[in-house]
Amino acid sequence: MSFIDVIGFGAAFCTTSAFLPQAIKVLKTGETRSLSLAMYVIFTTGVGLWLTYALMIEDMAMISANAVTFLFALAILLTIVKNTMKDKKQPQATPDN
Repeated sequence: MSFIDVIGFGAAFCTTSAFLPQAIKVLKTGETRSLSLAMYVIFTTGVGLWLTYALMIEDMAMISANAVTFLFALAILLTIVKNTMKDKKQPQATPDN
């Protein structure tokens, strides 16, 4: 493994592990009210594109980092969508006068 590969895998580890606490919290609690749907749509799309790019150039550091991050980002995105749909189905409470 070359020095450049070590830097790539180090960067991959840092960026992926930085995202994991958010993913674990959402998957444990299911709480997504404070998360932006638009941000997660854009983020998940971007990570998917990075994964596609990494696969095309056969860069294992980028493939490993983006594959893991894509799975967690997609899980969070699907949880946000599920919660948004559930919230829209529930009748809104009206204050008693």
